[in-house]
Amino acid sequence: MQDLISQLNRSGKRLSKGHRKIAQYIEEHYEKAAHMTAGKLAEAVGISDSTVVRFAAALGYEGYPQLLRALQELVSHRLTAGQRMELAEDMTPAQTLSTVLRSDVHNLRATAEGLDPALFDRVVNRILGARAIYVIGLRSAAPLAQFMGFYLNYIFDDVHLVSSGVADVFEEVARMRPGDVMIGISFPRYSSRTLEAMRFAKRCGAHVIAITDGPMSPLCAVAEDSLTARTEMASFVDSLTAPMAVINAVLVALGVQRREALAEHFRQLEAIWDTYAVYIEGEEGEADGDA
Repeated sequence: MQDLISQLNRSGKRLSKGHRKIAQYIEEHYEKAAHMTAGKLAEAVGISDSTVVRFAAALGYEGYPQLLRALQELVSHRLTAGQRMELAEDMTPAQTLSTVLRSDVHNLRATAEGLDPALFDRVVNRILGARAIYVIGLRSAAPLAQFMGFYLNYIFDDVHLVSSGVADVFEEVARMRPGDVMIGISFPRYSSRTLEAMRFAKRCGAHVIAITDGPMSPLCAVAEDSLTARTEMASFVDSLTAPMAVINAVLVALGVQRREALAEHFRQLEAIWDTYAVYIEGEEGEADGDA
């Protein structure tokens, strides 16, 4: 990509022929290059592995893995569904299960290593102190927002799940004001509507929190606090395992802080659930009235 060439030029170092070949290949095949090992990239370009390593160093990275991660963040929001599908073109049906599970485990491990506990605690305290809580996640992030909103409603009285249904997004957030919190959830490809709603919330004086994939996400530029989770995908399907784990952690932390009130609320709910047979109890036949 041109940004890479410009970065090399700004470094004051002479752009070697090998480096130019690497930069040109990345510009023309960024969707594949972002998931290549140093050896694979060197083979594709027709240069040595050491030249790829020196290319990463010339850009100011500690090594190739750091360059690769930065490249993945840079291009992730540009990948179309078709380009994502091409990432899995070498995967056989027999490899699908192990490949996807390994990818999700990697995302979980990288997310756990990258999260700042102090930032996590700050986010939890912001939510605890909110007058009202708004959660927005559209398109592929909608299930995450629904899950989070569902459990936040057990913990707090004033929770709003913002969706792109019958009402316009801005109609649902029109009453936001200082003291409120908006939690925006989006991953590549990022939802423009989610970003617009977060900007609107900020203009209203609300505290904006992002749950997204990394510091290069456009959501981070708007949010005061950003929790990041890795979502590297094996194919066109978004990997939401790590984001779900982060949301789970936030919900559990909130529940621990509101333990006594939450316990009393659940005691009341259990009585209601029993009265109206919300959940199946005993044998299936008994629940159906067959026995």
